[in-house]
Formats: sequence, structure tokens, C-alpha cells
Amino acid sequence: MAALERPDRLQVMLSPDELRALDDWRFEKRMPSRAAAVRELLRRGLAAEGFIAADEANHSSDFGILETKKRGNSDADEQP
Repeated sequence: MAALERPDRLQVMLSPDELRALDDWRFEKRMPSRAAAVRELLRRGLAAEGFIAADEANHSSDFGILETKKRGNSDADEQP
């Protein structure tokens, strides 16, 4: 039996609105699966210029697809 290309599993909990946004993006980009769409979004996000690591004091609930409550403590995240 062949070894899996991606042996590690990641479970992500999404709100109905977040899942709808993911599916809308996936279908618009003609991605073959939700997993492929999530991998592509992760790749794009990690490659984005200006990526800032999260502050250790942040909680999982501080981050969302549609709205972010807070992201670290950098002034670069604030909008004028």
C-alpha cells in the first residue's frame, strides 16, 4: 500500500458564514475540493507580503475568515 502524500490531518471549525465564503471562493476558482481551497488560501496567506506572526496572547477565537477581532499588537494592522 502506498504512503499518503499528506499524512497529517488538520481540523478547522467554521461558522456557517465562513463556510459559505470558503465555498463561494472555491467554486469561483474551480477548486476540486474544500481541502484544496483551504491549502491554496493558506499558501497565498503565508506568501503574502507583510505577514505578521500572531501575538502569543491571542486566542483562536480572535481570528476569523470574514472578520478579525484583533491580530497581534502591531500598529501596521490598524487602518487609518
